[in-house]
Amino acid sequence: MTKPGKRYRDAVRRYDSEQLHGPSEAVELAKSLATARFDETIEVAVQLGVDPRKADQQVRGTVSLPAGTGKQVRVAVFATGDAAAEARAAGADRVGADDLIAEVQGGMLDFDVAIATPDQMAQVARLGRTLGPRGLMPNPKTGTVTTDVGRAVAEFKAGRVEYRTERQGANVHVPIGRASFSADALMTNFRALLDELQRVKPASSKGRYLKRVSVSSTMGPGVKVDTTRV
Repeated sequence: MTKPGKRYRDAVRRYDSEQLHGPSEAVELAKSLATARFDETIEVAVQLGVDPRKADQQVRGTVSLPAGTGKQVRVAVFATGDAAAEARAAGADRVGADDLIAEVQGGMLDFDVAIATPDQMAQVARLGRTLGPRGLMPNPKTGTVTTDVGRAVAEFKAGRVEYRTERQGANVHVPIGRASFSADALMTNFRALLDELQRVKPASSKGRYLKRVSVSSTMGPGVKVDTTRV
């Protein structure tokens, strides 16, 4: 296990790690604890009261962050004909069909999101072992299997991000921006994420749904959020 660096230890000394904070206060504190020499990502971690081993309690989808992510998102699209032309016009970084599949099979993974038209999924399925473990496999639940590829490319470029519960612990980790963002912009994205998670709460989920929420920067410690104030 890597020993925490000096910046991390210094950050921990600057706040009470057990104290619960209101959402705005937590976001501002996480932002202030981002002291690395690069523009750190601000991430929200949420532990949900679900059992992801049960099909009807798996939480997965996408959410548009109104203030964007601050990250240049590279999009690959598996499509042909008019759909391929539409993807290129929308700014997709890589577009293709069998040729793109061959590139990925050869080790090319220079993209953050993969989108496919439904007619390409039989071929794209061959990439399951490569894309699946990296969370890159196109899926209708996340809007990455679609006939409207132009819109999908534009949305992911503009700040649409995927969320999903991990198999262990029912945790969801989603970036909501950069430390250079204003506190208001980060809060706008934080609220959009929490509203979305509440919207997709499984009907079979019993008891407290938002069990734990924390905000942290890439190199900083987690700041606990008071879930009663979310």
